[in-house]
Amino acid sequence: MIDHLQDKKSDYMWLEPRPSGLDHGRGVVHSLYRNPREPTESRVRDLIDRMTLEEKIGQMIMIAKAPILTRAVDDPLNCCFAVGGVNAGRGPRDAAPVKEWVEMTEGWQRRALDSRLGIPLMVGVDAVHGHNNAYGTTIFPHNIALGATRDDELIQKIGAITALEARAAGINYTFAPCVAVVRDVRWNRCYESYSEDTDTVRKMTSIVTGLQGRPPPDHPRGHPFVAGRNNLIACAKHFVGDGGTSQGENEGDTRMDYAELEKIHMAPYIDCISQNVCTVMASYSSFNGEKIHSHKYLLTDVLKNKLGFKGVVISDWRGIDKLYQNNNRCMVPDYLRSALAGINAGIDMVLGPCDHKKFQDDLRMLVELGKVPISRIDDAVERILRVKFSAGIFEDPLPDRSLLDLVGCKLHREVARQAVRKSLVLLKNGKDPKRPLLPLQKNARKILVAGTHADDLGYQCGAWSVSWAGSSGRTTEGTTILDAVKATVGTETEVVYEKYPSVNTLSAHDFQFSIVAVGEPPYVEHISSTDGPVIPSDAVDMIDAVADKLPTVLILISGRPIEIKAELLKKIDALVAAWLPGTEGNGITDVIFGDYDFVGRLPVTWFKRVDQLPIDHKDASFDPMFTFNYGLRYMK
Repeated sequence: MIDHLQDKKSDYMWLEPRPSGLDHGRGVVHSLYRNPREPTESRVRDLIDRMTLEEKIGQMIMIAKAPILTRAVDDPLNCCFAVGGVNAGRGPRDAAPVKEWVEMTEGWQRRALDSRLGIPLMVGVDAVHGHNNAYGTTIFPHNIALGATRDDELIQKIGAITALEARAAGINYTFAPCVAVVRDVRWNRCYESYSEDTDTVRKMTSIVTGLQGRPPPDHPRGHPFVAGRNNLIACAKHFVGDGGTSQGENEGDTRMDYAELEKIHMAPYIDCISQNVCTVMASYSSFNGEKIHSHKYLLTDVLKNKLGFKGVVISDWRGIDKLYQNNNRCMVPDYLRSALAGINAGIDMVLGPCDHKKFQDDLRMLVELGKVPISRIDDAVERILRVKFSAGIFEDPLPDRSLLDLVGCKLHREVARQAVRKSLVLLKNGKDPKRPLLPLQKNARKILVAGTHADDLGYQCGAWSVSWAGSSGRTTEGTTILDAVKATVGTETEVVYEKYPSVNTLSAHDFQFSIVAVGEPPYVEHISSTDGPVIPSDAVDMIDAVADKLPTVLILISGRPIEIKAELLKKIDALVAAWLPGTEGNGITDVIFGDYDFVGRLPVTWFKRVDQLPIDHKDASFDPMFTFNYGLRYMK
């Protein structure tokens, strides 16, 4: 009954007095654009006809997180809240729980609603594996792990859960999914890709339907769609070719002909558009030497016209600034050139300009000089408003506090645990296949657990987890591998943990086997793992020492394949690729102790040596350590 009344109330919202500060003394507002019964395109046209040039340009900007301040009375644009959106970043403070996010996002929206036209904000975050920026949320495995599952229904569930936990915080927009096809695992964002294989990536685009909801059969193709207030505006990124840059250079150059670009890298966007994805983010990278952010042929002629995309093309973070920088620290952005190039190329919304006021002023000047046609501005704003109306944020702009109890709940964590189980890839099991080490015995007398990643939740989650670049330690709520081992084994089993077991530990105890977890520290974008895709040398020495004494299962926590020397592979008894599993480490013990079988298959080719890179799994001349699609099971 409560839901029914709420729905009835929204039907008549357009005839109600606007909240304090919105009606400017005029009482009841009879604006067509406020009537949810009207067609979206009619609402868009009615609203855009009421807007000044300054208000239109304001909608084209998504600013960085801003404090909740009193409105500046001398600012005709209502300070920074006559903009189109806010990037909420890491929230009100580092490691803030979702309840604190609610206060922040509600404050922003109320200020936006207090502007002349009362246009609500798109409030965005990089919710790339759950609502991963807030403390205590469910953090799922990163995309590379989900690609190993090949499970499009599971990833759709993950999208729906991510949407619920983000909406609980007042977020209505996620900069996800990344549908890059990674062609060189040296790329620092390899873990953001589902696979090196285009067809696998295409299958995993079902997360768009999880995030946004399923549109009705008659919904026009290419037009944005969000099912309701429990769903998010999604963003397919990074258009296009970001995973194909030369030598895996981040923000580098993808060099190939257009037909190859279309076949390998563009195909997943077609699937996203068919699911009515609301936004597409331009890539920092270049295509044959031309920056994507100023590539009119790709952004307008192909994406908007050929593919029929009717949503918003958004820049990457300060992507417009990077077109023309007067210095590397982005202190003096040259918007007269970069706005001219980017907006005319087809960028509709600018994410995080270094100086949003200067951007507004310079873009207005370009329009007044006729350098940027007003038709281009109107097209951009129409697309932005189309997304906002389609997402229902005019009707439901404020956080829904009734969702708070769902954040990090048992049901959500069980789905994340399932994702971990299904993402694990068994690469070796037994020095002699007829004598496998796995599954492990739960009732063993004594077990050694070792390694830098065995009891480190931050390392398990990787980057984009509470903090941007990730960190080590108990960064959020969850279960480490060590926690999970202790919870899984029998009551009589003794578990001994040392990150680097001493000689005395190895000789003084009668261990039946060891579980060693090592891998890469978190890294992100241009901040890379210092040693490249290899196991750190001190970890290799430790594994050697342990495997010399005990049957050893090696669990690799990494965002990509990493180099394993042949001697090390020969010495260990079992090898599991666990990727970056997120907060639910018990998904690993579910499988290595035999409650579930391994089902994951490699989403990328596992090279033998770094100097083999890049590898194309369709090239028969390569000699990898493990082929694309490889994965062992207990049951034949």
